[in-house]
Amino acid sequence: MKWLRVVPYAALIGYVGATAIGLVVLLALRADGGVGPDQPIAFSHQIHAADLALDCTHCHQTVEVSRFPGIPGTDVCLVCHEFTATDQPDIQRLTRLHNEGRPVEWLKVHSVPWHVYFSHKRHITAEVDCIVCHSDVTVQLPVRQTRSFEMGMCVNCHRANGAPTDCWTCHK
Repeated sequence: MKWLRVVPYAALIGYVGATAIGLVVLLALRADGGVGPDQPIAFSHQIHAADLALDCTHCHQTVEVSRFPGIPGTDVCLVCHEFTATDQPDIQRLTRLHNEGRPVEWLKVHSVPWHVYFSHKRHITAEVDCIVCHSDVTVQLPVRQTRSFEMGMCVNCHRANGAPTDCWTCHK
């Protein structure tokens, strides 16, 4: 009968241990303004968005009509890079991928939790500037997630801008 008194403690220790591990993992995954992932091609938002003043929608072409911003295909890049900076190794790699019919395998940088429904289209339609959520990507190389996209950040922004705050707006 002594083992009956031990089981609750063992379960509690297991629960506390699992919770502690989960918290450590969550803290490690939170946006901390650290370094973003190394991308297969060192794309510079500084050159394209700041220096050349290309609008985000020039490359992220589905952002105005879809939940997702869209990652440009190599054909979009080669509109200019067929003739520009062709001596650069990354542009040569881009051209090679294009000629082979293969996409650039970019690593995802910005993520909202799995249970959140987020629509870029709605935010673009509401004229929310990309910098609000993505920070100034023109000064980031590589781009990194600098916002945690926690519920409080989104709800505060919705309240400040008169956007809906009911649960079903973001949780479908």
